[in-house]
Amino acid sequence: MGEKVVAGAFDLSDRHQYRRKLRQCLSGLGRLLEEERFDRPKNLMGLEIELNLAGPDGLPRMMNAQVLERIASQDFQTELAMFNLEVNIAPHRLGGRVLDRLAEELRTGLAYAHRKANEVDAGIVMIGILPTLAQRDLVSANLSAVDRYTLLNDQIVAARGEDFALEIDGVERLSCTSASIAPEAACTSVQLHLQVTPARFADVWNAAQAVAAVQVALGANSPFLFGHELWRESRPPLFQQSTDTRPPELQAQGVRPRTWFGERWIDSAHDLFEENLRFFPPLLPICDEEDPTAVLDEGGVPTLAELVLHNGTVYRWNRPVYGIADGVPHLRVENRVLPAGPTVTDVVANAAFYYGVVRALAEDSRPVWSRLPFEAAAANFDAACRYGIDAELEWPRRVRHGGTAKVPVVQLVRDELLPLAAAGLDAWGVEPADRDFYLGVIEERCALRMNGAAWQAATFHRALDSGLERGAALAATTRRYAELMHAGDPVHMWPVGLPQPAMPLG
Repeated sequence: MGEKVVAGAFDLSDRHQYRRKLRQCLSGLGRLLEEERFDRPKNLMGLEIELNLAGPDGLPRMMNAQVLERIASQDFQTELAMFNLEVNIAPHRLGGRVLDRLAEELRTGLAYAHRKANEVDAGIVMIGILPTLAQRDLVSANLSAVDRYTLLNDQIVAARGEDFALEIDGVERLSCTSASIAPEAACTSVQLHLQVTPARFADVWNAAQAVAAVQVALGANSPFLFGHELWRESRPPLFQQSTDTRPPELQAQGVRPRTWFGERWIDSAHDLFEENLRFFPPLLPICDEEDPTAVLDEGGVPTLAELVLHNGTVYRWNRPVYGIADGVPHLRVENRVLPAGPTVTDVVANAAFYYGVVRALAEDSRPVWSRLPFEAAAANFDAACRYGIDAELEWPRRVRHGGTAKVPVVQLVRDELLPLAAAGLDAWGVEPADRDFYLGVIEERCALRMNGAAWQAATFHRALDSGLERGAALAATTRRYAELMHAGDPVHMWPVGLPQPAMPLG
């Protein structure tokens, strides 16, 4: 988002001109859709993972610039804060041995980055929220030295006009304030991209929204923040509150937050881009020189730069993306609900489940979104964030008279969604052995009710019970997590608790 943004001040005319350009871009998108200019199906998927830097003590290391200099690869980029990195995996065609190839690329890349980080006494930790982060770590002085982050922080702070209130009531209660958006940097996620045709976009997006709660429940990996045990997946409430441009009065009026689940099923990709213009004031009113109407009139493909930039400042959990590859426009659904980690195998298993189940649900003759109220999907997402793999979700009954019922997520996954995910992966042409292996990881998580969040919480409480004080217990849990993460066995196989110190011989 806004990779070439240069910090600077905006005046009233900038905002007026930007709004006019946004409307032009939206009209341009409409023309591209009407003229059927978009790329044909290529079954392309992509993956991004945000990472943490931590030292051998388990504490965050503010040194992404030094680590990136050593990695020296375009696959690794800065993220919001100096303890963050992001790795981008090149698009892959869904099919064949794609899951194993993806896992091998990730293992190789992360191992290399970890070795390079070790040179400056740091290491890579793939986790939703680093348990050892303290409030003093998440301040504007620790934002990465990149103009677009400075500018985004300044604009969100100015729009809000007061400190951000962080209030999360979970196992324990967190209540604090922040003068900047820096707490957002605590949230490290996996982003799954799927290129789709305009005709299929709405079905895929609706399916992704319906299954988002299930993804979070299965993959929850963020139970701690600032020393407090909160929700099993604390990223969504933290992300919403740390980017919230609404003071309490606007919240009371029902103004929508910039980080949101949405409020309705859609009929086309255009619906989402149009909503983003209608509901959300521009944060970064930076105008491009391109005239999208003129480009279209000449038979060209406009970049729609203002629309793309604005879209990047509205944090939907399933985001529409417009892009151009080889001179041809395309649309993607960017799925942003999953936390990073715990292991490469877990990440690829989560991806296999998502790509399989979304395809199956999108092609269902009685789509789930025709039988599940959108409000129920949103409530499911909240419940999944709170309770993780122990959540109960509302889901359509499979009986003649229909309706919905509350069902434990592990039962829903094992009885209904795993077979759908397998059928979806078959439709993509994924190798059956890989399909069975990675979906088997999901099945074992459900059988044992063990994911990253459950392991972290259980290990932390064992550490407390052993006599460690809270800070030491969180640090020990983080160090053990990092050790097991790099060992590579999926999280349902991890032994709970800290290893016992070796007994002296003799």
